[in-house]
Amino acid sequence: MGRRPAGDPAALTRPAPLTAQLRASVVAMATPRRILTQGGLLRAMLARQLLLERATLSVPRALEAMGGLQAQYAPAMYVGLWSRLVDLPRAEVTRTLVERETVQGTLLRGTIHLVSARDYWPFAVGIREPRRDWWLRVAGKGVDVDALEAGIQALHERLRHGPLRRDELEDPAYPSLPANFWLDLLRLPPSGTWERRRADLFGLAETWIGPEAVTVGESQVHLVRRYLQAFGPASRKDIATWAGLPVKTVVAALAELDTRTFHDEDGKELVDLAGLPLPDVDTAVPVRFLAVWDAMLLVHARRTQVLPEHHRPRIFGTKIPFSFNTVLVDGQVAGTWRYAEGSVSIVWFDRPAPDVLDEAETEAKSLAAFHAD
Repeated sequence: MGRRPAGDPAALTRPAPLTAQLRASVVAMATPRRILTQGGLLRAMLARQLLLERATLSVPRALEAMGGLQAQYAPAMYVGLWSRLVDLPRAEVTRTLVERETVQGTLLRGTIHLVSARDYWPFAVGIREPRRDWWLRVAGKGVDVDALEAGIQALHERLRHGPLRRDELEDPAYPSLPANFWLDLLRLPPSGTWERRRADLFGLAETWIGPEAVTVGESQVHLVRRYLQAFGPASRKDIATWAGLPVKTVVAALAELDTRTFHDEDGKELVDLAGLPLPDVDTAVPVRFLAVWDAMLLVHARRTQVLPEHHRPRIFGTKIPFSFNTVLVDGQVAGTWRYAEGSVSIVWFDRPAPDVLDEAETEAKSLAAFHAD
């Protein structure tokens, strides 16, 4: 038989070969979506943040599970750990700093974080270049790069000989030197502790805990893994916001991990590590007290509504230098708390049920005892 003419209708009935992208789309369309409700997402994060049930982990292992703790205000990291660990003595947190099991440094989003010593370099190396690029783009316009590098090298040499106080980091020859963006600095004990809250002693991470031994790629995969372990399931944008990495970098890191996908109630795709538990949406949530700047309240975790949007201006605002300590009821911010004169007082946004008041009072007494430890 001869060839069919190009316009032969029979030729139009033959299926065209599918591209890889089309095949993936067909498979995705045929696979039922698993929808995670806001309540399910909330409980997943609370569980991973050790807030559904206090854990018996060591301080360094707890910090790794939580993805670190913001520590601009030194007592906040102590309270943050107290809320998550069983019978935590306050002195134990300080001990881990003194014995170099945990460290404080400028890390995610340019803020001070308390992390385990073994997590420090995987965090610091992965975000180093994006942080410097951000500083040059936003704060360093017109900077003399040669003078900047000379100032950084001079400060690095001085720090090699031992820790420096905050005022000693300044150099008249290089004013406004962005040391925390170019050097891997740690806040060293006894500064930045409950006992001495002023964080005014700094040293090089390389001399305090040893040199870095991880690649940029390994670090960024580690960061993404830590985020999902601590806050997932989440969108790629949420991961990028938390870490301070470009979304394309997050996508590349996810390709190295064993992941699964979900969707939220609005149809947004969420990613998670395979095998991590997801608590039932009806799981009971205890009353918990959080300290200022707890990362669960920040933008990257908005999907869970730990901080309901109508309450956000009451916790964060341009006229509020610190944010507030918060009380969680059913996993959501329901009021603020304050310690003074030996007791913890609560300001409720709406008066809760009597059983919640009783539970909160018990927790408040325990927190007051922790302060008086």
